[in-house]
Amino acid sequence: MAVVTNAVRLLRAAGVPFETREYEVDESDLSGVHIAQSLGIDKDTMFKTLVAHAEKNYYVFCIPSGEELDLKKCASLTGEKKIEMLPMKELLSVTGYIRGGCSPVGMKKKFPTYIDESALLFDGIYVSAGMRGLQLKIAPADLISFAAITVADLTK
Repeated sequence: MAVVTNAVRLLRAAGVPFETREYEVDESDLSGVHIAQSLGIDKDTMFKTLVAHAEKNYYVFCIPSGEELDLKKCASLTGEKKIEMLPMKELLSVTGYIRGGCSPVGMKKKFPTYIDESALLFDGIYVSAGMRGLQLKIAPADLISFAAITVADLTK
């Protein structure tokens, strides 16, 4: 039986079409680029989910695995003075997910979520399904619509 994460359960319940892809977890390299190589897919279609915070708010950003998040653009986009990456030790308590398994779908709370505009270049993109070793392949428009995600230029 296939693994069912919170993200998978929520998408299924909403009737959103998606596929899951399993991969071998390499604890020494949890990068999206490595996962893309493991799955034999274009790294530009593999999106990593990053969580950042401002003084009182949390934000979720999905960007291509080989890219770097531009925190200045993110601050401007969200109207915050300054945004910083969430310390790794806080990730589980804030999102319910661990590093390498953080999905933009099914976090403990709904945070403002943004995806890099490059996602729209593809018919399908990959995001974490909510655990290490499992990815979701989903149409960007379906993910954006389901999770109320804002499309923006997020990378350096």
